[in-house]
This record gives sequence, C-alpha cells and structure tokens, in this order.
Amino acid sequence: MCKINNILIICIISAFITFSCSENKTKKKPVTSKQAKQEIEVKVPNFNADSAYKYVEKQVEFGPRVPNTLAHQKCAEYLVSKLKTFSSNVEVQKFKVKAYNDEILNGKNIIASFNPETKNRILLCAHWDSRPYADHDPDKNNHNTPIDGANDGASGVGVLIEIARQFSIDPPLIGVDIILFDVEDYGEPQDFITDKEDNWCLGSQYWSRNPHKPYYSANYGILLDMVGGYDPTFTLEMTSMYYAPDIMKKVWEIAHNIGYKDYFLFEQTGALIDDHLYINQIIKIPTIDIVQYDPNTNSHFFEHWHTINDNIECIDKETLKIVGQTVLTVVYREE
Repeated sequence: MCKINNILIICIISAFITFSCSENKTKKKPVTSKQAKQEIEVKVPNFNADSAYKYVEKQVEFGPRVPNTLAHQKCAEYLVSKLKTFSSNVEVQKFKVKAYNDEILNGKNIIASFNPETKNRILLCAHWDSRPYADHDPDKNNHNTPIDGANDGASGVGVLIEIARQFSIDPPLIGVDIILFDVEDYGEPQDFITDKEDNWCLGSQYWSRNPHKPYYSANYGILLDMVGGYDPTFTLEMTSMYYAPDIMKKVWEIAHNIGYKDYFLFEQTGALIDDHLYINQIIKIPTIDIVQYDPNTNSHFFEHWHTINDNIECIDKETLKIVGQTVLTVVYREE
C-alpha cells in the first residue's frame, strides 16, 4: 500500500460533491420482473476462503518479497506456476525501473488472462511485492527491516489466485485479466524524503505505459490492497470516486446486496496514491481501490501497516471471503 495523496483531495472533493448532487437528482428506474429474475438466476461460484488463505500463507513463507532478492524471485516462480494451473494464458512482463534512491530494480508484472479473445473485459489487480522497510514500526530500530506484507500485498494476491481457480472451474463469459503488479511498495521511506515524484507503484506505472497487449483496454478495473485484516471496513476512497464513481457505487451496492453492508460503507475517505491512480491517469481505464480503512490509526490503514507485524497472524479468512465473494459476484453479474 502506498500513501495518502493530499494534492488530489481538494479537486476530488469538488468532483465528489458534483457526483453526489447528480445522484440526488437522478431518479432510479424501476427494476422490471425480468431484470430481477436475471439477477436471481446468475450463478456465482462460492469463494473458498481456506484456499485463498493458503495462497497468502505460501507467499509469506518465501520471506519478504523485496525486488532483487532470492525470496522475490522464488515467489514469482510460484505465482506464475500456480496461475498456469488455472489459465493457459499467463505471461510475465519483465522490466527494469529506477527506485527513489537510483537503485535499478528488476520487476515482474504477472498477468493471467481469461477469454483473451473477448473484447468486453474487466481488469482485476493487486501488488505482490512487499515493502523493504518497516518504516512505520513503533520501534525505530526496525525501520530498515523488510516486512512480510501478509495483508499489504499478499492478501489481494491470494484473493485473486482463488478467483482464478474459480474461473478455471466455471469460466465467466466476460473477459478478465488478472494482473499482479510488482515494485509497488519500494517508495521512499518516511525517514528519507526525496524530491522525486511518482516513486511508488512503479510496476503499474510501467504496465500502464506498456500494456501486455497493444491497444489494451478494459471496461473498468478493481484493485485489491490490504483485504485480509480483521474487522475491516472498506470506504469510498476519493481517488476511486474521482475517476470511477459509477464503478465504486456498483461494487458497493453488490456487496450490500449479498450481505456485506457492515463492511462496505458508503462513507467518503481520503485520496490515496496506489496502483489505481496510474491506471486511471495513464492508460485511462476507470479503476477503483478496495482497501481497508481504519479510523482508529494515524495512517487510517490497518494497525500493522508497514511494520514488522504485518505477518500471517494478521490474516482473517472471513475478510478474504467478504472481498473475494464480492468481486466474484461483480464479475459474474456482468454476464
């Protein structure tokens, strides 16, 4: 997970107000009996939280997945191999990028496609690398320690791999691309501030400028970040609301319809710099961020964000279920 984007907040607030006003003025069309019947008849697979948890656990077992390390390399091999068991269309986009400290990082964006010939597509994504610094750990002696990133990174990836497994059993009619972005969390530490902009989310920036398919497009995208913590709430993050308010509303309403209204709150919260920002800005695919919000922490992220305690003990199977079932329902209702 990246950081709060204070610069966008003022612009986004005005856009959000405009959106809210237009929402109030728009009358909802009555749902016909035919439409209601279609919704009821949509078959949505049952998301398996135990399976998703195992995928999270396996990533963490490699150790911190910091670019240019052996753990990073081994985890990439695992992710590619696992996705190939669920899709015959898996590719690795290798790239080199310069970090905030001028270090050259070897990145790998991992992409699994379903129904690749279908033009009607959705993008699902998460980041699979973990942060090289526990720079928000209460103990400053830990600030240069790499983190496991069980929730911040591995949880979203675990959910997406389970979704890929479900696709292999009961393929959706719509095209879906699952992208696991690399080098998301190698941004400048809080103890070392530079004047270099856009030094987070380097993998999604690279892909947005160099998509895996020429002229790639998708109807919209959903980013998963920190989707495995206990007692979560997911709110209307303002970067998402600025670029893709209709998609945000659609996903949240589906979550409410399937019983998760206590977790997906129609509450406006601050703008974030995360992978979805660059997807929206560069390749211009309207993309939202499902990211845990905690009003009780200074960062408003989950308690162990960017600390050495972001480990497998942070992961709740029920939260994986809530997010995974919501995303599955969104995809299958597109049919």
